[in-house]
Amino acid sequence: MPAATGYATSTIGLLDIAKAVFPHFDHSRMSEWSGVLPGIVTTVARASSLVVGIMLVMIAHALRRGKVRAWRAVVVLLPVSAAVGAVHHHPASALTGLLLLAGLVAGRREFTALPDPRSRWRALTNLAVLGALDVGLGYLILSLRPRAVAGHPGVADRLEHVLLGLAGVEGPVTFTSERVSDLVYFSLLALGTLTAVTTLYLALRPERPNAVLSADDELRLRGLLDRHGERDSLGYFALRRDKSVLFSPSGKAAIAYRVVSGVMLASGDPLGDREAWPAVIRAFIAEARRHAWVPAVIGCGETAGEVWTRETGMSALELGDEAVVEVAGFTLEGRAMRNVRQMVNRVERAGHTCRVRRVADLGDDERVRLQQAADAWRGTQTERGYSMALGRFCDPEDPACLVVTAHRSGELVALQHYVPWGPHGISLDLMRRDRAADPGLNELLIVKTLQAAPSLGITQVSLNFAMFRAALARGERLGAGPVLRAWRGVLLFLSHWFQIESLYRFNAKFRPIWEPRFVVYPNARDLPRIGVSALQAEAFLTLTRPLRPRPASLPLLLPHRRTRAST
Repeated sequence: MPAATGYATSTIGLLDIAKAVFPHFDHSRMSEWSGVLPGIVTTVARASSLVVGIMLVMIAHALRRGKVRAWRAVVVLLPVSAAVGAVHHHPASALTGLLLLAGLVAGRREFTALPDPRSRWRALTNLAVLGALDVGLGYLILSLRPRAVAGHPGVADRLEHVLLGLAGVEGPVTFTSERVSDLVYFSLLALGTLTAVTTLYLALRPERPNAVLSADDELRLRGLLDRHGERDSLGYFALRRDKSVLFSPSGKAAIAYRVVSGVMLASGDPLGDREAWPAVIRAFIAEARRHAWVPAVIGCGETAGEVWTRETGMSALELGDEAVVEVAGFTLEGRAMRNVRQMVNRVERAGHTCRVRRVADLGDDERVRLQQAADAWRGTQTERGYSMALGRFCDPEDPACLVVTAHRSGELVALQHYVPWGPHGISLDLMRRDRAADPGLNELLIVKTLQAAPSLGITQVSLNFAMFRAALARGERLGAGPVLRAWRGVLLFLSHWFQIESLYRFNAKFRPIWEPRFVVYPNARDLPRIGVSALQAEAFLTLTRPLRPRPASLPLLLPHRRTRAST
């Protein structure tokens, strides 16, 4: 029912828009059957069909999402439309409207998605404020050129003309010039359109809850990580404090997420016992449907992707590859490691030394100095990171995190931060360096981390995530087809703004194992929206004020990104 009524309302809205944009549309054979569809008040004010069409398309989208507020709006408007059709001798239009109304009433239980409770008051405030401004500006427009107004209309006539003009209907005031009449008409119509569209948007927009990880939820997540943390290298990033968390009924599994632009965006694999994953995934989908959010997952592994697609019927698309280095097999020897070996030797000969320590081994003063340095070396003013970033640095509540620092003549020149990946792995969170320092420091820090790993009981190190790595690698091989080469060319072009090719090349230096990561989505038409929401979550697009994580005992620093970090 939500899909059927949504598409029917979309058809009505598109026909209204077509009649406004293409005047000859009303004289075509299509208008014979388009008049049967009950466009809201279009029969009364055909000149405002563009506004009505836009509003109907907006309502249709909310209807398809099953929003109860959109259902109420259409149930109120359809009887009015049917009555107007009957009065103006359009019985087919009135009958169609009543039939659609009957279907909506019969299927009312399918429209249960809750809107943002705050949006109702914001919509009413928007309507009151912009409505008052519209009336004032409209009255001012009528009064600016008194010589162009025929006769001497009073205040009541002017106000009536303004109010009708905002709805796209000609009022009682006449003008001596047709050009002035058109100017006043379209000015009032534009003001009314702006007010109607913005009010409707605020009334129907999805809820955006504040994403905050409570202390109790964080404690429960840490318990799941202690028991099952080795299954996903991104698991520890669920402790980011500007995420929400959803637990399975048994409490044995959880999903960390954030709602951005109407998308319920989960990151990484579900935490906890795999047997409990289906239950928490079903709870995740139920929560998304309850609020009309688009469910999506970014950065999940292959096993988790299979569970997601099996339980939800959604689709998966390979997003890129994670670089994982096995400590036991790592060596600087051999021709394949020649470039890294030479770079590391050159940086060491320049007088650089490294220290590898747990956060628990740092003093308070040193933690503050490291935080200040990392903040000063951040590549952008915007704090970036979501799916593959912890959102804090050298926090005493993360004692098992690893900090690797590079020094020259006693001065700190670069640092890296790793989070635990179960008891025997670490995952790169961020890497920062002084922009004036020698190149090659990031390579040096990674090599020293890998060399120190055995003494720390670490067997696996997860490095950066390389988006579309497979396309870049295959597109440069002999025999690659024209489509693959073209796609690689697009990725190389985008690399001027995003770290796509550079991260792939950087990761490949260490001869890692490539682990694919996926995005899970409900429909192909939702991919652009999911992509925009992911860019917003990662702070590559700042359309709204970014959320702030819960304060910790020391100042928190978000990484440039765990692309995974700023290099």
